[in-house]
Amino acid sequence: MTSADSVPADKFDDDDYPAYTMGRAAEMLGVTQAFLRSLEGGLFVPARSDGGHRRYSRYQLRLAARVREIADQGTPVEAACRIIILEDQLQEALELNRRYQAEGRPAPGGTE
Repeated sequence: MTSADSVPADKFDDDDYPAYTMGRAAEMLGVTQAFLRSLEGGLFVPARSDGGHRRYSRYQLRLAARVREIADQGTPVEAACRIIILEDQLQEALELNRRYQAEGRPAPGGTE
């Protein structure tokens, strides 16, 4: 049995599965490994292999690509990370409001 046979198929579809090494992630995004390290803690924390090597998920790679896109427009990386965090928080709040409206009840802190 190969190592690929031992990985359940659903992990290939899991956006949060840490499948990519730092080198591969940097290559895929066209960034340096230092750039990826600069995102740690502020935007995400990569998983670690048994040997302590960083592993990135597809979701984390999409976030890193978005940071690069914003930074390429002249925004500092720290500010780009904050923008992405705020965008995510806004999406979560909008989704929560949609769920409350679908259930016919007011959102927390809202007025009726």
